[in-house]
Amino acid sequence: MTPTAFFDFLMPRRLARAATAFALGFTVSQSQTAELGTQMYELRERGTLRCGVDTGLQGFARQDEEGEWSGFEVDLCRAYAAAFLGSPDRVQLVPLTTQARLDALGEGEVDILLRNTTWTLTRDAQENFSFAGIYYYDGQGFLVPRDLAITSARELDGARICVLRDTTTALNLSDYAQSHDLTFQLVEVATVRAGITAYGRGQCDALSNDLSGLAGMRMTLSEPDAHLILPDVISKEPLSAVVASRDQKFADAVRWVLHALVAAEEYGVTSANAAELAQSSANAEVRRLLGAEGPVAEGLFLDAEFALRAIEAGGNYGELFERNLGTASGLNLRRGLNSQWNEGGLMYAPPFR
Repeated sequence: MTPTAFFDFLMPRRLARAATAFALGFTVSQSQTAELGTQMYELRERGTLRCGVDTGLQGFARQDEEGEWSGFEVDLCRAYAAAFLGSPDRVQLVPLTTQARLDALGEGEVDILLRNTTWTLTRDAQENFSFAGIYYYDGQGFLVPRDLAITSARELDGARICVLRDTTTALNLSDYAQSHDLTFQLVEVATVRAGITAYGRGQCDALSNDLSGLAGMRMTLSEPDAHLILPDVISKEPLSAVVASRDQKFADAVRWVLHALVAAEEYGVTSANAAELAQSSANAEVRRLLGAEGPVAEGLFLDAEFALRAIEAGGNYGELFERNLGTASGLNLRRGLNSQWNEGGLMYAPPFR
């Protein structure tokens, strides 16, 4: 799709008129051409959204034998592509290790990092990144063989524990060990697959990671039922979309697409009924969400139907969760903190007005 087609299809009417005038040599105001030179403009010029994802974690981002990607973070990337570029297919999924993920984002190799990255003070304060919305509230736990016959992480004193290198996992284990007078022997691995392999070969007694990740790792073992996730949760791990901090408007746009998916679930808007509700809903909030009242996010270079396209791409937040992480996925993860705010969870979208 050419840049002109992007202007015609995606840009708000005011900016589309400005772009046309600019192309014809007419004088336009600075506000009318505000998108020129922004990260959103560069993205639309390229025509593809590049998302940094995991190298292979069931439920979040994983390639099958045919090379097809699936997972919660993959579906999020497609929702962003639909919102920004008009189609969920305009994506380039870039598998990244834990060591390479932030460097790849900082060096401009990806536009959005959707790769199990915890929002921490250190990363927010010291790195040139913006955390653009928590899409999963997680916590660190432990996967152990059932034949160890233990019921608590406090029984792992002296154990060898596999952890991913260059993550917050090792620091959390150190804090937990110090608090409970325990000693752990850390076995660092580079990738999820390497961790599963080391654990499966008995090179470590336990595997520690985010609970959602452990559920996915467990499913890839030859005998998943021979292993269990202990009930201990030793940290808070809010997983966030991350973008480069050079363009706050782009970070805000990423944040509001996520808000749109969360709000859609709250109001009963699904991939199947979104288009119909855009025409027939009597709920003013739903109509604004779906673009029936015209553009409300022109300042973020988002047209009226950005949320409608994101929802139709793969569903609302609940649909994405159920398909990739819930009962339909086989992981059977409970919503817990990732439930809607009015159902005891933390998922809460600001008003669309």
